[in-house]
Amino acid sequence: MEEILRLFPTEIKSLLKRKISNRWDILQEIRVRLNQPMELIFDHGLEWVIQAQPTKQDSIYIINQLSEFSLYRMEDELREGYITIEGGHRVGLAGKVNTVNGFVKAIQYITFLNIRIAKEKIGVGKNVIPYLYDNGFLNTLFVGPPQSGKTTLIRDIIRIVSSGWNHVPAKKVGVVDERSEIAACLKGVPQHNLGKRTDVLDACPKAEGMMMMIRSMSPEILVVDEIGSDKDVQALTNAINAGVTVICTIHGQSLEELKKRPSIFPLLQTKVFHRIVLLKGQSSPGTIQGVYDANEKNIYQKTGWLPNEVDRGSNIHRRNDMARIRME
Repeated sequence: MEEILRLFPTEIKSLLKRKISNRWDILQEIRVRLNQPMELIFDHGLEWVIQAQPTKQDSIYIINQLSEFSLYRMEDELREGYITIEGGHRVGLAGKVNTVNGFVKAIQYITFLNIRIAKEKIGVGKNVIPYLYDNGFLNTLFVGPPQSGKTTLIRDIIRIVSSGWNHVPAKKVGVVDERSEIAACLKGVPQHNLGKRTDVLDACPKAEGMMMMIRSMSPEILVVDEIGSDKDVQALTNAINAGVTVICTIHGQSLEELKKRPSIFPLLQTKVFHRIVLLKGQSSPGTIQGVYDANEKNIYQKTGWLPNEVDRGSNIHRRNDMARIRME
């Protein structure tokens, strides 16, 4: 975790080392607020670092470390409100916003930071893969509230699909990573393992990026994170009509909630997604609540079959046990 600790002045760095110790694997976020105690969010809850109350000088030190002493270099990131650092960790920024003609130009005074710890969990997708395959990979939507493990899960699914799974050859996968969360690219290079046949468009708007990826890289599987707008939906439809399988995520608590969204309802009505995977909340990251087919029938059941078996016929109801996919 040196790529994170290096951001802080010596005294704060020492405090964090003592406070976190061997708990990096369950740390989710480090929140920094000017003149306020630092907040550590773990899988089980939050803790305060009362002794560490960053001053303006500390804030300047952190920003200099993030920008390598060049705020101009961070112009695009400041406009978007986050920076991806080595290791795939993402630093959210807030403070005084400058606007031009009603549009955000930059964050001028950065006084709040949220360091989200990237957790690459190799293998967490292996138990869900059999539900997404039936003589070919299926159009799939992952649904869950923030921090429910959606991105961690699809990241590993990308790795599996693009490396080859069981008797299924490796597929060409295209990732449109608008928020730099899936691949966590640093200067165009993914910081996470996405497999052997994956291509990434980093920091590219989803709607434009999907068609760019199809035209330039001819993927068999197209992956995007956090769909929602009308433009996203139209681009997904165009991709499917072009013969590409799509895997995507969306924020949501239930299928009933999704049906109330005007942009998403047509996708459910026309049964675009052959699989919808519903995850539980932040308190149980990575836990599958249900796997639904195009008719919204829950096909997720606990059975005794071994994972990754595709030679037991097409009856997906009788496949493996996915009682718990841990993101810890």
